[in-house]
Amino acid sequence: MSKKHVVLSLSGGMDSSSLLLKLLKDGYEVTALSFDIGQKHKVELERATELVKYLNDGYDSSLEGVKWGKIKHQIIKLDGLSELLVSGLIDNNSMELKRGHYAHENALTTVVPNRNSIFASIVYAVALSVVKKTGEKCQIALGTHMGDFDNKTQTGIYPDCSEEFRTALEHAFKIGNWDSDKVDYYAPYNITDKMGVLKDGIDSCEYFNLDFKEIYSRTNTSYAPIYVG
Repeated sequence: MSKKHVVLSLSGGMDSSSLLLKLLKDGYEVTALSFDIGQKHKVELERATELVKYLNDGYDSSLEGVKWGKIKHQIIKLDGLSELLVSGLIDNNSMELKRGHYAHENALTTVVPNRNSIFASIVYAVALSVVKKTGEKCQIALGTHMGDFDNKTQTGIYPDCSEEFRTALEHAFKIGNWDSDKVDYYAPYNITDKMGVLKDGIDSCEYFNLDFKEIYSRTNTSYAPIYVG
């Protein structure tokens, strides 16, 4: 019986962490990639590592269908980009990170040029390699959602989170790679908002009988986090 494989872009934020839980609930064998692009908020990489460790410590292969599968996690270092990118999120003094509402114009300072395309390309390359290694199909998964870009109104801060962008990117991947017929681009939250993502995460915690607070204390939801001692 073939396995279900997926390569996930895991930022350490609530959205991709919720998607990780969903993928485990759906029986996927998960390879999770986190990206170091020289971001100011390195805490997100710490959170991703903490969450994977917490889940892997609870892994039990003898209880298939009840417990989750073991997660493979790797941080991909792209910090050589940090001197070349202009964004309030990058630690290079290229732009001030302005505070404000998620949908406010100030949030434009959190845009990293072509970020999801960069991440998805690397995730796709790994998925193609999973296909070569296993001979089985593989998905790539990103936790983009309609709070990032509303596909109905075509408005939002992050157009690289739109369904139109996802479709175009997948098309480019498929015409540019051998074995691309065995890789699909999975972005299930593109039809919901942040509250929908959170609800899905809660459902996954209940499914696995996981403590919601324990899980989400190992995620990051701010681009300007404050440590509380």
